[in-house]
Amino acid sequence: MRKSFTTTRVFLLLGCMLYLLGSPSFAFAQGGSVKGKVVSDVGEVLPGVNVLIKGSSRGTTTDADGQYTLGDVTPADVLVFSFIGYKTQELTVGNQTTLDVTLTTDMETLGEVVVVGYGTQRKIETTGSIASVKSSDLVQTPVSNVVQGLQGRVAGVQITQNSGAPGGNVSVRVRGTNSINGTSEPLYVIDGIQVANSGNITDVSPLSTINPNDIESVEVLKDASATAIYGARGSNGVVLITTKRGKSGTTRVSYEGYYGVQQVRKELDMLNAAQFAQLENDVFKSQVYADPAAEGQGVNWQDLIFRTAPIQNHQLSVNGGTDKTQLALSLNYFNQDGIIINSNFKRYSLRLNLDHKISDRVKIGTSIMGSYNINAGIPTGSQTVGDADVVTGSIVGAALGAPPTLRPYRDDGSLYPFGEQRDGRYREVTNPLGLASVKNQTDIRRLMTNIYGEATLLKGLTYRASFNADVQGNLNNYYSPLYIIATKDINANSGSAKKDNRNNLVLLHESILTYTKTLADVHTLKFTGVFATQSVQYNQNTINANGFPNDATTNELLQIANTVSTSSVRTKERLDSYMGRVNYGYKDKYFFDVTARADGSSKFGANHKYGFFPAASAAWRINEEAFMQDADFISDLKLRASFGRTGNAGAIDPYKSLSLQTTSSLTSPGGGDYQFNHGYTKGISPSGIANPDLRWEKSTQLDIGLDVSLFDDRIGFTVDVYKKDTKDLLYEKTLPLSSGYPSIITNLGGIQNKGIELSANARVIDHGDFKWNLSANFTANRNKVTDIDGGVTNERFITTYTILKVGQPLGLFKTYLFDGIYQTGETIIPGSDGRIGGTKVKDYNGDGVISSADQVITGNPNPKFIYGISTNLSYKNFDLSMFVSGSYGNDIYNVSRASFENPLGQRNLLAGAANHWTADNPNNEYASPLQGGRLPITDRFVENGSYLRCKNITLGYRLPAIKGINSARIYVSTNNLFTITKYTGYDPEVNTYAGSNTTIGVDNLVYPAARSVLGGIQVTF
Repeated sequence: MRKSFTTTRVFLLLGCMLYLLGSPSFAFAQGGSVKGKVVSDVGEVLPGVNVLIKGSSRGTTTDADGQYTLGDVTPADVLVFSFIGYKTQELTVGNQTTLDVTLTTDMETLGEVVVVGYGTQRKIETTGSIASVKSSDLVQTPVSNVVQGLQGRVAGVQITQNSGAPGGNVSVRVRGTNSINGTSEPLYVIDGIQVANSGNITDVSPLSTINPNDIESVEVLKDASATAIYGARGSNGVVLITTKRGKSGTTRVSYEGYYGVQQVRKELDMLNAAQFAQLENDVFKSQVYADPAAEGQGVNWQDLIFRTAPIQNHQLSVNGGTDKTQLALSLNYFNQDGIIINSNFKRYSLRLNLDHKISDRVKIGTSIMGSYNINAGIPTGSQTVGDADVVTGSIVGAALGAPPTLRPYRDDGSLYPFGEQRDGRYREVTNPLGLASVKNQTDIRRLMTNIYGEATLLKGLTYRASFNADVQGNLNNYYSPLYIIATKDINANSGSAKKDNRNNLVLLHESILTYTKTLADVHTLKFTGVFATQSVQYNQNTINANGFPNDATTNELLQIANTVSTSSVRTKERLDSYMGRVNYGYKDKYFFDVTARADGSSKFGANHKYGFFPAASAAWRINEEAFMQDADFISDLKLRASFGRTGNAGAIDPYKSLSLQTTSSLTSPGGGDYQFNHGYTKGISPSGIANPDLRWEKSTQLDIGLDVSLFDDRIGFTVDVYKKDTKDLLYEKTLPLSSGYPSIITNLGGIQNKGIELSANARVIDHGDFKWNLSANFTANRNKVTDIDGGVTNERFITTYTILKVGQPLGLFKTYLFDGIYQTGETIIPGSDGRIGGTKVKDYNGDGVISSADQVITGNPNPKFIYGISTNLSYKNFDLSMFVSGSYGNDIYNVSRASFENPLGQRNLLAGAANHWTADNPNNEYASPLQGGRLPITDRFVENGSYLRCKNITLGYRLPAIKGINSARIYVSTNNLFTITKYTGYDPEVNTYAGSNTTIGVDNLVYPAARSVLGGIQVTF
C-alpha cells in the first residue's frame, strides 16, 4: 500500500512537471525575458531610464529609442523603473513578455533645487522670496526677449512692453519703483554674467540678443534676503537666468521651428477726406476745398504703414556626453518683421555649454553665447503735446496726422513729399512713408563668456573661480534721404547722416568658497564666501553729417557732406565686492540665513566708496512639528520672514562725484568757447561740482511669507507681504546762480513700496490620459514719495501733466478739469481758452480766475493690482494651454488724443472731431476749429487703462512613434488674441517714457502691439 502511494506521487509529480514545461509561464521562469518601451506622460521616449529587478542588482537601461530588454526574469519579479525628474514606478512581470511603461513627471522632485545667488538650495531650505519659471512657460509665447515670457507669470513683477517694435525694450519693476532719477530695472545674471537693461524705448533690449529657447529656468529674487548677496545692485530685484547644459547619456539632436504672421490689433478712426476738407474750410474760414464732399474717403494712411508681417524662428540643438564630459550646443536664427513697414529684427546666435570632470575633485567648464543682431528701427513715440514733432518725429503720428486728401506716391511710383502737393500748404506734416524710408539700422555684436574651474579642497569644502566677459559692439547707421524732402525745401543742409559706434566691455572675476557640513544628522551648515571684482569700460564715437549732394552714397561717404561734426566719449568704472553667507538648518524644520556684503564703487564720493548691505531671514516648516503629524492633507507648510538692506548704484554715470570739465562748440555753445581774432576757439570750462559724500541709494525691506502645499502637492499657494523703504536717492539738486554751477548730484529723497503677492497652482485633474493644471498670481503694490529734496519741496512737476508729490504715488496726473465747451452767451472765465466754442475748464477753487491753483490730481498710472492666469490641459497626445494677464485700476494719459482732437488746421484728426462745435451744432465735447489753436491740459485725456489680455492659446499634438525619431510635436499658437479694455488708444499696455520712474502710463504714438498666429514643430532625434 505504501509503495503504491509513493508510485502514485511520482507519476503525479512527473505529470505536473511535463505540464509546466509545456506552459509559457514555466518557460518564462526558466530564463525568459521581458522587453518594452518607456515614455513620459506627454509621450516623449525616455532614454537612460534605469530598469532594475527589485531586491537585486540586476537590471538595464533604456536605449535611445526608450527600448529595453531584460533577461532571466520570473513572473514574480518586480521591475523598478526610475529616472531623474519622474516618479519611480514598480510593475510585476507576471506572464507578460512585453511591458510598456509611462513615467509621470515628479513635480516635487523637479522643484527640489532652486538657483539662488552664487549657488543652489533645496526648495524646502529657502527662506527668501524666490519665484521660479520653467523654460516651457517662457517660450510658450514666441518672443524675442526672455523677459517678455515672464509677463504675468510671477507675482510681484510688473512687466510693460514699452514698444511693440521687433526687439523693442521692456520695463521690469520688481515690487515697485525704487528710484526717481536712477534705474529701477532689476539686475540680470545669465550663467554668472551680470547684465543691465536701461528700459529706454529707443534702445534695443540687451536681453533680445539672447535666445529664449536656450533658457533652462529663470529665478526672480525679490526680497532683501534673496538679493542682498548682490549688494549694491540688488535693490531692484535680481533675475537669475540659467541656460541648458549638457547631460550624460545618448546624444540628442533637436530641431524647433515656427513660422507665423502678425497684424496690428486695431486702427484708430480718423476723419475721411471729405470730413477733413470741411474741417479745413472751417479752420481757415475759406474755401480751401471747393467741394469737400467730392474728396470722398481719401487715403487711409494707417493702411499704408501697417502690414501683415512674418515672424519665424529656427533652432538646432545638440545635447549629450559621458560621465566626464557633457556638452550642449545650439544654433538659432530669429527673424521678425514689424507690423510697421521697414522695421525688422534679426538674430543669429550660438551657444555652447561645456562641462568636464578632470577628476573626482576637479571640474572645469565654459558657457559661450555669441550673437549677431540687426535691428531696423523706425521713429515712433513723441514726448510733446500737439507740437510739430507729433506729426514729423513719429511714423505713427505722421500717419494719423497726414491729410487724407494728399497722395502717397507720384504717378511714376516715387514718394510724393507733402511740400510738393497743394501748393505746399501741408509742408508742416510729413509723408509717413518718407519717415519709413529713413535708414536707422543698428548692428549689435555680442559675446558673453564664462570660464570656471571648481575644486574640492577638503571634504565639504569647494572653491570655484569664474572669469566672465561681456563684449558688446553696436554700430548705428542713420541716413535721412533728400528724396523725402520737397524740392523747393532742399537747402545746403538737407540730407542728414550719422555713424554711431559704441563698445562696451564688462570683465568680472568671482572667487567662491563653499563649505557644507552635517552634524549629528540633524544640523546642516553651509558657508559661502565670495570675492568679486568687476570692470566696465565704455567708449562711443559719433560722426554726424548734414548737406549731401545726392542720395547715392547714403551714410557711407560722410566726408562729402557740407557739415561734419564728431564727438567721442570714454568712461571706466570698477566695483569690488566682499560677501559672506551662512545657511543653517535643523531637522529640515528650522532654517536661518545671514548674509553680508560690502561693495566699493569708483562712482561714489571719496568719503563713501564702500557700502555695507546685510540681511537675515528665517523659515519654519510647521508641518514637521509633532502637533501637525495627523494633518495628512498638508504636504508642506512653511512660514518665512526676512529683513535686510540692499543698494542701487545705477542712478548715476561714472565721475559724477568729481569736479567735472566740459567743452563746447558752435553746435553746442555755452561752455568753453573763446573768441580770438573774431573767431571762436574751443575751450574747456567747469561743469560740475565735486561731492565727496555722494553715496548709494539704500533700500531696507521686510518680508513675511507663507508657502503651503496640500493633498500630496496637488494644490499649492504662496503669500508674501512686504514693505520696502528706499532713501538717499541720487538727486540732481539745483544750485543758486551765485555758486557758478547749475546743479549738484547729492543724496536726497525717498520712496516707499508695500504690497501683497499671491500665487497658486493646482493639478486639478491628474487621471490617466487626462490632466489639467491651473496656476494664477496676483500682486497689489502701493508706492508713495516720502521725500523729494530733503523737505524743501512738497510737490514738483515733471511734465505739464505729471507730478511728484510727497505722500502720494509716483507719476500722478495733475491737470485742469474739463468742463465742456463755452456756449453762446456764456461768460468766459479769465485765464481760460477765452472764446465761444473753446474748451472750458473748471474754476476749481472758485476764485473767478483760471490759474494753476485750479489744477488737481486727476489720475494715477499705478495699477491697483496686476494678475496672470494660465491653464494647461492634455489628453493622450493632445495638449492645450491658455494664458491671460491683466492690469486693473491704472489710468493712462492719452497724449496723442490731446494732439489729434485739436482742430488747429493742416493735420488730420480723430473721427469724433467731425462733430466739433459750431453755432448750429453746440457740441459740448469737441472745440470749434481755430487756426494754430491749442487745447488745455485737462482730465478729458485721462483714460481707464485697465485691461485683460489673452496672451497666448496653443494647441499641440504629439505624433505617434516614428522610427528614428525620439519625439515629435506640432502645434498652432495665437498671441494677443483679444484684449478687453475701455482704453481708446492702440494698446493699454503702453509707456512712451519707457524706463522713466516718474512719467509713467503715458501714451504718445508708440509702436503698437501685434496680434499673431503661427505654427511650429519640435523634433528630437
